[in-house]
Order: sequence, then C-alpha cells, then structure tokens
Amino acid sequence: MNGSRLRNLVLAAVMAALLAAVAPVRFYLPGVPAVPVTLQVLVVLLTGGLLRPGWAAAAMGLYLAMGAAGLPVFAGGNAGLQVLVGPTAGYLWSYPLAAAVVAALAPGPGPAPARGRLAQGEWVRLCGAMLAGLAVIYAGGAGWAWLVGGRGLTAVLMGWVVSFVPFDLAKAGAAAVAAAAVRRALMRAGL
Repeated sequence: MNGSRLRNLVLAAVMAALLAAVAPVRFYLPGVPAVPVTLQVLVVLLTGGLLRPGWAAAAMGLYLAMGAAGLPVFAGGNAGLQVLVGPTAGYLWSYPLAAAVVAALAPGPGPAPARGRLAQGEWVRLCGAMLAGLAVIYAGGAGWAWLVGGRGLTAVLMGWVVSFVPFDLAKAGAAAVAAAAVRRALMRAGL
C-alpha cells in the first residue's frame, strides 16, 4: 500500500470516528422536536474538505455501517437499522453524497495549500463546496421526511431546513476554516 493510499485510509477512518464521537452531543430547538442540532454536519463537510470524493464517501459509508451494525454512533448515541429508516434517516443517507460533493467541488491539494494559504478564489470555491454539501444534506433530510413521513412540504421545509440554516451556516464556515488549516498542517507534515 502506497503512502497516499494509507494516508487516505487512515484519514477516512479518523473522520468516521470523529463523526461518531460528536454524534451524541445534541440539543433540540423549541418547536422542532423531530430533528436535533448536532455537530455531525460540520464533520461531514470537513470530511469532504479533506478527502477526495471516493474516500470522503467511504468515510461516511463506514460511519453508517458502524451504526447499522449496532454501535451507538448516531445522534444521541442511537444505533441500529431502525435509525436508518426513522424520521431523520434522510440526513444520514445523504452524508456520503454530501461529503463527496464537497470533495469534488473544493480546491484540491496542490500549489496553493503548499504555499500555506488559500487564494481568495479558492476560499470562495471551498465555501461554495461547503454550501453545496449542506444543500445535499438538506435535500436528503427534508426529502425523506416529505416522501415517507407524510408531512406537508411547507412543514418539512420549516422544520427540517429553515430552522437549522443559521446553525448550519456557522458549521459550514467552521468546516471550511478547519479544512484549510488541517490540509495546511498535513502538507507541512509531508502527509
């Protein structure tokens, strides 16, 4: 196994573990009892900012497999297949695609990260990638709730999307800053 492949494998496993580690931390917004606010979105977006699309999706797939196998890695320490068909399953199923979309749209490793800083256009591209990943997560979560939850579209959009926008925009910004910093640190370490 070459160094790049090993680095990606380890980083994918670390990101899946980090997602599992932050999932138990949650709180609910008043009037929105079905969907908790967690740090999972931040980690999904960060994963896409650090890995190439296939590896980012694989990291999120590993996370879903851990939860499906019964490890308490989902929000609130929940586990099992019932979570993957429950009211918030659409969010979970969107994670591999969201991370891959971020990875595909974010600036890749190359001369700018080697300089130690992203150029302005690369920051715009990275932030745009984070927003695209967030849109995938919203589409998965709201789409699932609307299609299988028997809820009206307006209720779903208000409860599954609009309520979370301020929190998730902050998480997307934090993920962009963290991705740039971690990529810079990995480059400096020769990884």
